[in-house]
Amino acid sequence: MLVHYVTYKGIKFPPAYNSEHSLSFAHNEFLVRDDDIFNVTYPKSGTMWMTEILSLIRSHGCPSWNRAVLNSDRMPWFSTRLGLESALSYPSPRLLTCHLPRHIFPKSFSHSSAKVIYTLWDPRDVVVSYYYFSKMCNSYKDPTSFEQFLRDFLDGELPHGSWFEHVRGWMEMKDMENFFFITYEELKQDLCGSVRCLCWFLGQDLDDEAISSVVQNASFTAMRENPMCSSILLPADIMDQTKGQFLRKGICGDWKNHFTVTQSKTFDRIYRDRMQGLNMTFPWDR
Repeated sequence: MLVHYVTYKGIKFPPAYNSEHSLSFAHNEFLVRDDDIFNVTYPKSGTMWMTEILSLIRSHGCPSWNRAVLNSDRMPWFSTRLGLESALSYPSPRLLTCHLPRHIFPKSFSHSSAKVIYTLWDPRDVVVSYYYFSKMCNSYKDPTSFEQFLRDFLDGELPHGSWFEHVRGWMEMKDMENFFFITYEELKQDLCGSVRCLCWFLGQDLDDEAISSVVQNASFTAMRENPMCSSILLPADIMDQTKGQFLRKGICGDWKNHFTVTQSKTFDRIYRDRMQGLNMTFPWDR
């Protein structure tokens, strides 16, 4: 199936969800409320995981909301056509999701005290996850090969733009009190501690029992068994479940099973060059 991406401000977006109007509205006209909480990621960086965590924190650990309501209805993708309608009609406080780079995030955000949670993942694992996702999601062009997909990733030619520019743009906010960033690796290593940090940032006072429930119900196993976040309810013309699983592995380091030695060296060289001057060390840098 031929896919024609929507382009806004030089960045490509999947056509099934996005339009120039929805993206322009999100950028220029969307009114951010002071109590909004934004779940922001580059694609395939732990978006759904953070959606489940934040939903459970909002529910003080009770999983009934997560199990009864689709994740995209709990946390609308406000820059998409359907998500925008939901976001505009939702009562405060809103939980909202997007993959927008910083420079096309709602302009009204800068005049608000809304909070952003930004999740990152080792870009090599992102490439692998994004590759398999693109093969099963019909609003993305089917990759011709992993090698070509990796090249497009490094060149910033994939939908949602350059990973490097996305991260660099959002990391400019790293010292602001309404910005919280965390890595997929940190969530994997200490989910309980990460949830406590998120609760502190959000001003949510959860007791130990509630924290334990968040951790239990946000596990990879619990998410895969929950049809409200595993994508199995999506129609085949959107997500072809015969080509893979939306929640595929949920592990760190799977890139080692896909990169050749040459690809790894090339990636490392470009990564060092593109991240130069950021003065930050991530778990995958160590």
